[in-house]
Amino acid sequence: MLNLSTLLEDSARTHPDRTAVVAGSDRLSFASVERTANQVANLLVGRGIRPGDTVALSCPNLPWFPSIYYGIVKTGAAVMPLNILLSAPEVAYHLRDSGARAFFAFEGTPGLRLGDICTAGFADAPDCEQLFLITADSTSRQGTDSLGNGVEPLAPALAKQPEDFDAAITQASDTAVVLYTSGTAGRPKGAELTHANVVLNALTAHRILEGREAVDTHLVALPLEFVTSFPMTATGKILKREL
Repeated sequence: MLNLSTLLEDSARTHPDRTAVVAGSDRLSFASVERTANQVANLLVGRGIRPGDTVALSCPNLPWFPSIYYGIVKTGAAVMPLNILLSAPEVAYHLRDSGARAFFAFEGTPGLRLGDICTAGFADAPDCEQLFLITADSTSRQGTDSLGNGVEPLAPALAKQPEDFDAAITQASDTAVVLYTSGTAGRPKGAELTHANVVLNALTAHRILEGREAVDTHLVALPLEFVTSFPMTATGKILKREL
């Protein structure tokens, strides 16, 4: 068994109170990221997501990203991060081509109406059954269970979920992440990365950077949809993320 989520689980168990994510004024501990990831996993399993499925994620560099990313992986499904600059037809293409069964999307800002774009793309991908809308304010729409047409605010959906979850048993060769190509020579194609691919990538980066426990902070300046793994290793690495 090798599930990518063991990186986060080990850190949450050995260093629960240590800072895992820094984003502006927000500070999230490993235990906090793990709890939310477990709630995401429970939500997805309750909605019928199973190992081998694909779940899409369209979100800028926000604290929600790692918890949702790992929550998807915990179920045994593959996470498919999407470029937040895609148009609605492009979102629909990625959802249809990947066979995504669920979709997490940030509602956006006045300058980037990501929620509207993703909702339109979702409407044109009939096999994608559920869209969870990530709101900028976690208390926003807390009392709203559904926005209609398969769209649901994420915060109230997670509030009902347990904070414990036993990660699915996956093989090292099972797909953990699907990253789409730029499509410069045709339509974009999904490149499948296995659990072994991503775990070894994280551990190799940790060794190359000569990370020191509870000392080093990593700055991630790229959009996280291009990142295949997070250095949430059992050594308790701190991950710093800038908006």
